[in-house]
Amino acid sequence: MLRPTALPLMICLMLAACGEDPRLEALNEGPPAPPGTETVDDAVDGLIVGHRLMAAGEYELALKEYLRAAGEHGLDVDVLSALGSANLKLGRLGQAERMLRRATDEDEAFAAAWNNLGVVLMEQGEIGEAARTFRIAFALDSGQSAEIRENLTRALAKLENPAYTSENNYNFELVRRGSSQYRLLSTP
Repeated sequence: MLRPTALPLMICLMLAACGEDPRLEALNEGPPAPPGTETVDDAVDGLIVGHRLMAAGEYELALKEYLRAAGEHGLDVDVLSALGSANLKLGRLGQAERMLRRATDEDEAFAAAWNNLGVVLMEQGEIGEAARTFRIAFALDSGQSAEIRENLTRALAKLENPAYTSENNYNFELVRRGSSQYRLLSTP
């Protein structure tokens, strides 16, 4: 049996044994990383990860990354447009429209946001307003984007002839800043 004074002494010895040994610090470091390796501080931007996930068809995960980007950058025009595009792919048309309208309010010269807003409006059956937004996107893009040009052509055809179905399937293209595009299949 232990004496009552021995118990506190045993506890102190056990706690001392749990302390860090400075001789072991070098073992925790490991070898140095190769030159050019990203550190934890250089984590990949949420927008980049979100764009990659959108391209892979992982829209819910992309939305989470875009929300992370919003925390990193704030709700700038790129984040708003990305959030709108992800919500559109998830079928959340009301949320997509709100985000894309905010993006076009923030930057009236952002052709991709205008185009994507047009896609949302086409999905909602707002053909006239969609054609107007595609015209704005086309003008801002100087007609260089084939996707925007095709979206405008289809919207105008649908506006002129509401029975126009193009084989009952409209292929409207989502675009973003940069070279990537997202395809959205729309039914009449």
